[in-house]
Amino acid sequence: MQGKPIAWEESDTFNPAATIYNGEIVVLYRAEDNTAQGIGSRTSRIGYASSPNGVDLIRKPAPVLYPAHDEQAPYEIPGGCEDPRVAMTEDGTYIMHYTQWNRETPRLAVATSKDLVNWTKHGPAFAKAYDGKFIDEASKAASIVTRMDGDRQVITKLNGKYFMYWGEHHIYAATSENLTDWEPLVDEEGKLLKLFSPRKGYFDSALTECGPPAIMTKNGILLFYNGKNDGGDNRDINYPANAYCAGQALFDAKDPTRVMSRLDKPLLQPTDDFEKSGQYPAGTVFIEGLVYHQNKWYLYYGCADSFVAVAISENKLLF
Repeated sequence: MQGKPIAWEESDTFNPAATIYNGEIVVLYRAEDNTAQGIGSRTSRIGYASSPNGVDLIRKPAPVLYPAHDEQAPYEIPGGCEDPRVAMTEDGTYIMHYTQWNRETPRLAVATSKDLVNWTKHGPAFAKAYDGKFIDEASKAASIVTRMDGDRQVITKLNGKYFMYWGEHHIYAATSENLTDWEPLVDEEGKLLKLFSPRKGYFDSALTECGPPAIMTKNGILLFYNGKNDGGDNRDINYPANAYCAGQALFDAKDPTRVMSRLDKPLLQPTDDFEKSGQYPAGTVFIEGLVYHQNKWYLYYGCADSFVAVAISENKLLF
């Protein structure tokens, strides 16, 4: 971007996606250089790390997705490429949703790959929808709906179309026929359809933001999401002010816009030192990568906007 070498992950590594490639877990994580100080003021790139056991990871020396002087430059320079989520189609194509950040408007974007290293950028996800109505509105955080096909987690269709939840403050939804062009769901007034929102007095009282790809279960569609506690009177007093915790919501598989239930307490919260230090000392567990590997679930998350961590479970999630 600057025409010279740069230490692209010198400052912080956080907010990772995860998937399976050639029998190994691959973690695609956000990394920031040290060109400035303050959250959102550096340049972000997406790095690649792989592991046969999900815990011991080996990183590639160069990022695999980054801002460049290409067609997406107006959306990605100077802030870069942030907060990926990734899922795989039945034929082995990987779909990445990430945030393009030009330090003016964050935009949800799409990239595709066959090997998780070489990516094709397709630009803002909502660029063509409604004649570009939402192209310049802030958008982030996509959780595309998947299903389990044996031990493989693959992207699936609902009612003939691909479906994703998305959003940073409220949770919205969108559909697609080709996985690159997405159309947000709107209400009778043509405004974005809100599926659920922050709740006063709960861990998600300040904002709700989609996490890793949603999963079809026997009981409905399970959406993992990130909830931020309010810093004022609306907060949940059981958790630190402004802390990020991880929640779950269950949607109706026949009507994926209908919330059937939602956790009142988080499934994961910042408790360890590495989750309460770094750029965001209020405490953060920010989930973006969920992968099934060797009969276990690996949930990868960002800690305090500075580290990458994993939580492991043997729960089958009712498949």
